[in-house]
Amino acid sequence: RGLGSSARRAREDSWLKSLFVRKVDPRKDAHSNLLAKRETSSLYKLQFHNVKPECLEAYNKLCQEVLPKIHEEKHYPCALVGTWNTWYGEQDQAVHLWRYEGGYPALNEVMSKLRQNKEFTEFRKERGNMLLSRKNQLLLEFSFWNEPVPRDGPNIYELRSYQLRPGTMIEWGNYWARAIRFRQDNNEAVGGFFSQIGQLYMVHHLWAYKDLQTREDIRNAAWHKPGWDELVYYTVPLIQEMESRIMIPLKISPLQ
Repeated sequence: RGLGSSARRAREDSWLKSLFVRKVDPRKDAHSNLLAKRETSSLYKLQFHNVKPECLEAYNKLCQEVLPKIHEEKHYPCALVGTWNTWYGEQDQAVHLWRYEGGYPALNEVMSKLRQNKEFTEFRKERGNMLLSRKNQLLLEFSFWNEPVPRDGPNIYELRSYQLRPGTMIEWGNYWARAIRFRQDNNEAVGGFFSQIGQLYMVHHLWAYKDLQTREDIRNAAWHKPGWDELVYYTVPLIQEMESRIMIPLKISPLQ
């Protein structure tokens, strides 16, 4: 009887463990290969600079003098996608988005050249005295999102940032590959990215609107499209935290 009881417990333990073992698909690949654009090898850098309130005007002026020189320099394989001040959200904040055409080798080339650029070295030193804190992330763009290209203004921009639960990036991509179709009617979708270095399992969606009321109208209209509510229902459980910034572009920003 003792042997029978032990065997039964062993079978029960095995059955219980099987409930919590996730089956792994043998067709493995990196998330970046499955989700990112294959036809390009662009890498993006998203910078957040929290500026001393009394220095924001001087900070903007300095950036508008120096950043276009980097953007327009043919020997630097990078481009300024957009540069903004946060209007609603974290105050006295500057946000910059750069594209490195050629991936990590292009990033390394630009950083190496900038370290030898005396004007940029002085710029960084002067800029550093104006900052309270700063952080950045290296990103790839989702294959199913629009390519962020220059656009005329005036527009306001919304950067919606999502901290996903670890292990859910593929699910997010699968749902948003369908969801983005509901948000193309008004040309508001600018770009969608996911982090590779920095804060991980981060997703950023960038949108453009004429004004806040237009934003409200477009977002409300999405709920009247069959299928949008279902996609929202399934993506919400994947999120740990989310944040929305409303941003105003600087004069030098290609995204106006």
